[in-house]
Parts: sequence; structure tokens; C-alpha cells
Amino acid sequence: MTFRKTLTSAAATVALLAGTTSAMALDEVTVAYFMEWPMPFQYAKANGTFDEALGMKVNWVAFDTGTAMSAAMAAGDVHFAVSQGLPPFVVATSAGQDLQIIDVAVSYSDNDNCVVRSDLDITKDNVADLAGKKVAVPLGTAAHYGFLKQMAHFNIDLASLEIVDMAPPDGAAAIAQGSIDMACGYGGGLNRMKEHGNVLLTGAEKEALGILVFDVTSSPASFVAENPDVVASFLKVVADSNAMWNEGSKKAEMLPVIAKDAGIDEATAEKDMSTFVFPSVEEQLSAKWLGGGAQEFMQGVAEVFVSAGSIPAALPSYDATVNTAPLTAAQGL
Repeated sequence: MTFRKTLTSAAATVALLAGTTSAMALDEVTVAYFMEWPMPFQYAKANGTFDEALGMKVNWVAFDTGTAMSAAMAAGDVHFAVSQGLPPFVVATSAGQDLQIIDVAVSYSDNDNCVVRSDLDITKDNVADLAGKKVAVPLGTAAHYGFLKQMAHFNIDLASLEIVDMAPPDGAAAIAQGSIDMACGYGGGLNRMKEHGNVLLTGAEKEALGILVFDVTSSPASFVAENPDVVASFLKVVADSNAMWNEGSKKAEMLPVIAKDAGIDEATAEKDMSTFVFPSVEEQLSAKWLGGGAQEFMQGVAEVFVSAGSIPAALPSYDATVNTAPLTAAQGL
């Protein structure tokens, strides 16, 4: 098994880059997001609402993984990462990158999973047959964390697997070609994986085991400190978009815009979003999420990665990696 060196090296690179990041003159900001991952904020994105609210040009850059988002923020190329998986955030901050969670973007237990190739006929009932198989996992992501937790639940020795680092789109292509036996991922990549295989556990079954799956909006701590009004305005647009979607009366208007911006058809966008939960600002600030629950969960995620040899050590506490001030300020706008 070779993924420890890869992930540890990536974390070290992020930490090194973090030390060189400097403040930039703010006449525009850059936001990282995922294609094939439909979310309400994309309605505002497509309509130019962010540019208007922030009073500046907002650039949008698509990424394949949350680990790549961390590296881009460390290099000073990205100011906000929307829907960054919690595990890649934990990996980056554990390595010393000074990032902060500024909101809970989405919860999605059914949209992050591992898929076993159909012709292998492996289910949760004969999962021991995975031994010796080749698995594609996007290291340091929510999918990686879920994979580790599932393998621990099934008592599968990681050393018995050949684990390769692949972004979900690449993992989907590999399982379709038959070059790997199981692939883990999310979004459009996961949807394509399911065309060629089956999941071992459903979202509900994973939640029952304590495998939570949620994404955050993150930002460099220095950027948040230096631009509180910009950050609050950004979160206000996101919150308003979520509230509009959750209220329901404008879904028919929003859905085609969101689907187009995400690069998928409306039916797929509707199906994916039906399993997404977009917490309100009040919910995000509660004890379940940013009022303590997220910090506690991050400690558990870090310990799983340490036990697996994926990161050298966890932080003593992840409390400082959560900053609720901008979200609280957004409530008053």
C-alpha cells in the first residue's frame, strides 16, 4: 500500500505554500467549486448576484478534489472554496495550513460512496472477497474518509488492497474500463461509477455507523481577517440562495439554471439535489454544526487518518479552524 507517502507529501506541500501566501489587493476574488455538483449558489453565480453584492469581479474556477482546492488557497490563487469536503480541510489544517471553515455548504450521505464493479458480485454480505482487489480512491477527500471507515467496519485489512489515488472522474472511467475493481467518489463521478457497479452501504447505513458526509465553505484565515465585509457579503448571497431553494416555490426557475451551470442535465441535477441538505444559517450556528459538532467530528476524522498512516498527526483541537463571525455578520445584512 503506497497512499501514505502521497498524502503526506501533499500535506507537506500545502503547509510550505501556506507560509508563502500574502495578501492581495482586492479588486476581484476567485472562488473554487465543483462541476457536476449542483447547488443553489449557482443560480446566483449565473445571474451575477455575487459580483453585484461584493462590488467586484468574482472569478469561478472548477476543481476535481478538495485537496486541490487547499493547494490553490495555499498558493494564494483562491479566496473561497465552496463545498470543500471536510476531510481534505482536516488534512490541510493538520499539516499547518491556516484555513478556516466559514459555513456548512451541504450534507450528502448518499452522494459520496464506494462502488464495486458489477461482475465481481461483491456485496456487504461477501465483502471479504475484496482482499487483493484494486481500489481507486481520491486521497485526502470525504470519499477517502468514508472508504477508510467502511473498510474498518468490514474488517478489511488495507494492506490487502492495492489503493491508487484517482479523482472521481478518473475512477469512474477506470471502473468502466475494468482496470480497477472498486472506485470511491462523489457527484458526477459517483453517478457514472454506479452505471458499472453497486455500493456496499447506503447513505442511511453509513450514517448509522457514524459516517457523516458534509462539505464546508473554507477560506484562508488571513483573507477572512483582512476582508470581513467581503466574506460576510459572500456568505449572505450563499445563504439567500439556499433559503430560496429550501423554501421551494422557485425551484422550477432555479433548477435549469443550476443544472446548466453544473454541466449536467436537469433530471440529474434534480435527483442529486433531492438527497442534498442545505442547512439554514441558524442551523449552521447551532451546536450540531459550527457550534461544536463540526469541531468534534473533525477530531474524529483526523484520528482515522492518523490511524491509517495518511497524516502524521492531528491537531490538539480544531476549534480555531472554525470562524462563525462572518456567518453571524451575514445574518444582519
